[in-house]
Amino acid sequence: MLSTPSGFSECFREWEDLEKDFHQIQDTHRLYKQKLEEVTKLQNNCSGAIARQRKKLKELTLSLEECKQNNSTATISSETVNSIAEIEDSMKDRAHAFFEMEAFLPKKNGLYLSLVLGNVNVTLLNKQAKFAYKDEYEKFKLILTVILFMFSFTCCFLLSYRVLDALFNFLLVWYYCTLTIRESILISNGSRIKGWWVFHHYVSTFLSGVMLTWPEGTLYQMFRNQFLSYNLYQSFVQFLQYYYQSGCLYRLRALGERHNMDLTVEGFQSWMWRGLTFLLPFLFFGHVSVLVLLLLLVHLLRYVTLKINDYNKIKFTF
Repeated sequence: MLSTPSGFSECFREWEDLEKDFHQIQDTHRLYKQKLEEVTKLQNNCSGAIARQRKKLKELTLSLEECKQNNSTATISSETVNSIAEIEDSMKDRAHAFFEMEAFLPKKNGLYLSLVLGNVNVTLLNKQAKFAYKDEYEKFKLILTVILFMFSFTCCFLLSYRVLDALFNFLLVWYYCTLTIRESILISNGSRIKGWWVFHHYVSTFLSGVMLTWPEGTLYQMFRNQFLSYNLYQSFVQFLQYYYQSGCLYRLRALGERHNMDLTVEGFQSWMWRGLTFLLPFLFFGHVSVLVLLLLLVHLLRYVTLKINDYNKIKFTF
C-alpha cells in the first residue's frame, strides 16, 4: 500500500478544518437569518403598536376636549382638573417618546427620498451608526467648504474661463443636491433639522443650476465677479461657523442639553448665543453681501427690460 506524502496530509487536515469552519459559518448564518426575521417582526409589531397608540391618543384628546366643552369649569372638581392636566402632560411626553422610538424603526421614505432612492430603508438601527453618519455629514460639509473656497478663489483672482466657472457651478449643484439627500436621511434617523434649512438648500440647488446654465455675455460678466466674491466669503464664514458651532454642540451634548443627532447649521439658532463673540460681524457682513447681490440682480433686470423695450420701439418704427 502506498503511503500518503506528508505535504498532502497537511492539505487534507487543512481541508478538514475548513470544512468544520464552513459548517460553523452555515450554522451562524442560519441563526443570523432567524434573528433577522425576529427583528423584522419586532419592528413591525412596534411600529403597529405606536400607530395604534397615536390613534387612541388622538381619540382621547378629542374626548377630553368634548368633556371640557360640555361641562363648565365650575362643575368640575379640582381633582378632576389636576388629573386632566396630568394626562395632557403625559400625552406630550408620549409624543416625544414615540419620536425617539421611531428613530430606530424602519419608516417609509418621504417624497424626495422616494424619487431619488426609491423605497430603500435608510434607517440606521444603532446609535453608533447614526452618530457615525452624522459625523461623516459634518466632515463632508467641511471638506467641500474648503474645496469651494479654493475653487472660487481660483476663478475670482487667478483664472477667468467660462469652462472653469461652469465646473464651479456644477460643483455647487452637486454639493447642495447631496446635502438635501443626506439631510433627508438624517431626518429619517432622528435629526431635528429645521424645515427652513432644508428648503434653503433646495433653493440653493436651483439657483446654482441657474448660474450653471447662464450663457456667456455682458450680463453674466457683470454678475460673475460679485457672485464669486460672495462664494469666497461665504465659504470662509462657513468654515468659522463650523468650528464655533461644533464646539458649542460638543459642550451642550456633554451637558445633556442637546440631542446627539443635532447638527452644525449655516443659519443661526438660539443655542448658538452661548459663547458667541467674534462671529456676529462676519454673519452681518454676509447678509449685507446677499442684499448687494439682490440689488445687482434687480439692476440687471431693469437693464434687460430697457433693452427689450428699446428693441421693440425700433422694430415698431420699421
